Amino acid sequence: MFDQCADPKTLEGLAWLWCYLSSGKHILFYLSFLTVLVLLAITAPIALLFGFGGALASRSRIAPVRWLGRIYASMVRGVPDIIFFLFVPIALDQGFEWLRAKAYCDPSVPIRQGNEFLVCPEAKLPLSTASEWVHQSYGIFLAVVAFSVVFGAFAANVLYGAMNAVPRAQLETAEAYGMSPRQVNRRILIPQMWTYALPGLANLWMILIKATPLLFILGVQDIVYWARELGGAKTSAYSYPHPDWRLYYFLAILVFYLLMTWGSERIFDRIRARLSAGQATAAGEAMRKAAT
Repeated sequence: MFDQCADPKTLEGLAWLWCYLSSGKHILFYLSFLTVLVLLAITAPIALLFGFGGALASRSRIAPVRWLGRIYASMVRGVPDIIFFLFVPIALDQGFEWLRAKAYCDPSVPIRQGNEFLVCPEAKLPLSTASEWVHQSYGIFLAVVAFSVVFGAFAANVLYGAMNAVPRAQLETAEAYGMSPRQVNRRILIPQMWTYALPGLANLWMILIKATPLLFILGVQDIVYWARELGGAKTSAYSYPHPDWRLYYFLAILVFYLLMTWGSERIFDRIRARLSAGQATAAGEAMRKAAT
């Protein structure tokens, strides 16, 4: 990357280490941390949206909608997460390619050939001629969908319980004042449920952070992939030969996740204190007693 790093064999000590850590593959390793943050930033609101929809569906007065919401939450929570992380991307990928095959491939050639799912090159997604960043972006897109479906189901259960925890007397009072069911939900139920939902949502956020290494099994070049790739023993055939340094790379990942969870706890503590102020909850009662 730098002129002084053109010939690694002439380097020693700190100069060698500096050039090693600033090589092209290490830049990709550093960028993979950004990939994790982007995944979290995109997945969290989508999963919350899925969960909010599932919770409202579970409380619906329309029986089929209520059944759909409860089946979604129960089915996903009852299946190991890794099954969905593998099934959803494969199902989506094959679904997209099947649709493209109907448009671009010869209809006389079957897509299912025994146990094989084969489409013509024009129907592949992404195309084999696409850049590497396109393949990585597509993998991240599939990962976002898989994470959102799984954690949306858990969020639906948390939000459903939080909605049921809002005192029924408040909802009945709002109805007595002539509010419609939609107004009761928007003005009374939803604003107050967050106090009860926050502890569960905070736990889900921590679990989501710890689940991001599963990107590795979906083929995305994340921090786990690069830690294994860069930390493995390199012989003299490589520009920067070194012994097995995977311990140090995975230690760096450990510190990264500990900092993420520590920072998240501080943020959630502030949000919890803000939402609990004036609320008829244990946290709100503790704040009132501390003030007196």
